[in-house]
Amino acid sequence: MKTSLSAFLLLTLLSAGAHAGDGPSGEVGAGVGYQPYDPSGSRYQTVPLPYFDVDWGEFSLDTDDGLTWSALNTQGWSAGPFINYLPGRTANGSLRGLRDVPDMAQLGGFVQYSPADFWRVYAQVGQAVGGAGGQGGVLGQVGGELGYPLGGGVIGSSQLSAHFADGRQTSTFFGVNAGEAQASGLSPYNASGGFQNVTLTQNVEIPLAQHWSLVASASWIHLVGSAAHSSIVQELGDVNQGTVQTAVSYKF
Repeated sequence: MKTSLSAFLLLTLLSAGAHAGDGPSGEVGAGVGYQPYDPSGSRYQTVPLPYFDVDWGEFSLDTDDGLTWSALNTQGWSAGPFINYLPGRTANGSLRGLRDVPDMAQLGGFVQYSPADFWRVYAQVGQAVGGAGGQGGVLGQVGGELGYPLGGGVIGSSQLSAHFADGRQTSTFFGVNAGEAQASGLSPYNASGGFQNVTLTQNVEIPLAQHWSLVASASWIHLVGSAAHSSIVQELGDVNQGTVQTAVSYKF
């Protein structure tokens, strides 16, 4: 699903950007990630991942931020709509007895202040769509990112973000109703809205050859609030989680 949605977003970017005077620029590639299977951290998985960091006019496609349109762009400020991908889960293995959650899309808006290419602060909020049976809700994040040279052409960046969600979205992944409790053996849990996690990410880009680079990132995710106290997290998952991703990219 992630590969097909990424291809759809790329085609949308090409279609939307076709009206811009200049062609697209940026990086595309493919890689692999080792990451939690679901937001509770019940187990980890290794998955193939596409890599995008493409700009075309006022449109951008980024692996983490999805497809964005900077409808407002002046004096370092930008704002507009975005669409992004939200992975779901299949309730198997240790999660058996809980509800399946389908892959969804997030539709919303963002605002960002970035007076220089190497740093930015931002906020985004949107609605999760495509869920079943009351799943999905409102979610978003606030954060900042700082980039810096590390020598030898290597570029690094550090990003800190805080993620939040309403009660409906938090319940989608962290709630356990009476029926699920009986089927799974987990304690019932009513999840509520609020801040869900704090994430610290370290990125690095290493040049390999002309137009080619190795990009990598490592993240520490700390669950907070209602998400951290979920019986799924307490009995099966982990409040502290990590991800590692790497890809080979081509710059054009």
